[in-house]
Amino acid sequence: MFDDFTDERIDVGEVELRVRHAGQGPPVLRGYGRSGKADLRPDHSQQSKRAVAADLRRLMDLLGHPRFAAVGHDRGVYVALRLALDHPDAVDRLVVIDGVPISEALARCDATFAREWFHWFFFAQPDIPERVITADPDAWYAAKARPESMGAENHREFLQAVRDPATVRAMLEDYRAGLGVDREHEEADRRAGRAVRRPTLFLWSTRDDMERLYGDPLAVWRPWADDLRGHPIESGHHVAEENPDDLTEALHRFLT
Repeated sequence: MFDDFTDERIDVGEVELRVRHAGQGPPVLRGYGRSGKADLRPDHSQQSKRAVAADLRRLMDLLGHPRFAAVGHDRGVYVALRLALDHPDAVDRLVVIDGVPISEALARCDATFAREWFHWFFFAQPDIPERVITADPDAWYAAKARPESMGAENHREFLQAVRDPATVRAMLEDYRAGLGVDREHEEADRRAGRAVRRPTLFLWSTRDDMERLYGDPLAVWRPWADDLRGHPIESGHHVAEENPDDLTEALHRFLT
């Protein structure tokens, strides 16, 4: 998949980011890599989406891309949204996939959400999640990432990451920030009437739970984006691996 990509680590200040990059034309930013870990803070703000977005903005500047499109999936949705809100001069198009803003999910939290998304609240607890997950990370994540859906190469890299206690702690800190400072930042955005002013595309997987949890997920996104469009894609949750053709076509059509 990445045969023609340059793979390097780039220092953006507080952390080094592992980056794969290639190609010509307008730049697109998406996802996380095998990156450094920021020092922990009591309020978990080192892993806030505002902090991560600022790191990625610096990264793109260092790569020579003052303007770019941001594409985020799942937890990456929150970072991509924060990039577009905090750095509107840099993000010219936004794509969000299989996720709604954290504050919107929490505002709609009911017994179904709490049961099926219990990990949001479990991961927010101190220390215990690290002990549980690192005791047997392969077993913990087995149901969420299978080689037949992710691809063997992606799955091997995934296993390497989740077997690293520092990576597990960083992932948990992402969730802890989500229930605290990230929610506060989003609620401040809504009070201020702040929204994404750039064209925004929301895509969701037909075999995921967006429609079951939120009805019309586009309705959830409308207050957050002035120029919103979107549609479902036939897939389970790992859409990039399970239906790369339809996803690529949708991205290409929107970004060009």
